Amino acid sequence: MTRTATVAIDPHVHSEGSYDGHEPVELLLEHARDIGLDGIVVTDHDTIGESLRAADLAADYGLLGIPGVEVSTRAGHLLAIGVETRPERGKSLEETVECVREVGGVAVVPHPFQRSRHGVRKRNLTDCDAIEVYNSMVFTGYRNRRARAFATAQEYPKVGASDAHVLPNVGRAYTELRIDLDAAALRMGDIDGRAVIDAIRQGATDIRGRRTPIHRSARQYAKGALRKGTYLATSQLPFLPTVPASMGEP
Repeated sequence: MTRTATVAIDPHVHSEGSYDGHEPVELLLEHARDIGLDGIVVTDHDTIGESLRAADLAADYGLLGIPGVEVSTRAGHLLAIGVETRPERGKSLEETVECVREVGGVAVVPHPFQRSRHGVRKRNLTDCDAIEVYNSMVFTGYRNRRARAFATAQEYPKVGASDAHVLPNVGRAYTELRIDLDAAALRMGDIDGRAVIDAIRQGATDIRGRRTPIHRSARQYAKGALRKGTYLATSQLPFLPTVPASMGEP
């Protein structure tokens, strides 16, 4: 007999390992447990060390351990979920997606079309495994609606996430995944990161949550702007220039 288990995952969270993050992974995991999530994916910018550590520690908090990273491609940012090594930054979107797939991960385009956040532009979004159609950090719902319409039209699986850089924002939006298990496995709680990755790829997802209050998202965006400029200036990523916030909502 097959039954369906539902797990709640926030697949886009930043730790202090990210140039614009603030929180140690222990606090992120504790908070995720306390608000009823089943797991988070720490997706720091172009670095994976803290995410691997979070995945290793997750079971201590009763959570699923799923590593990941937010990679800077030439076309914009890409979430590599379920990978244990960071794909090389600065490659084309297509090359990076293929690299993620080769190592068993799932490639998710976050905050698409948002130039101020290095979202992949519509004309460059030719292939991926899923699209983040609800990001809690947007100021209005316009960008989320546009992302959802595109994903629906192109038949891409959909995910929602907080894109949290500070603790209170974790879990503001998240993804519920429907995972089929036989009764014995369900009793044993036999769900792991691989099942989560497969569910995203199959589109067995529902979006939950709400936007982060504007004053919180504005504060997070402002604090990250200077760090972002410093990071881009020193990271030799000329293909991702700093874009003024006026050119698109965060």
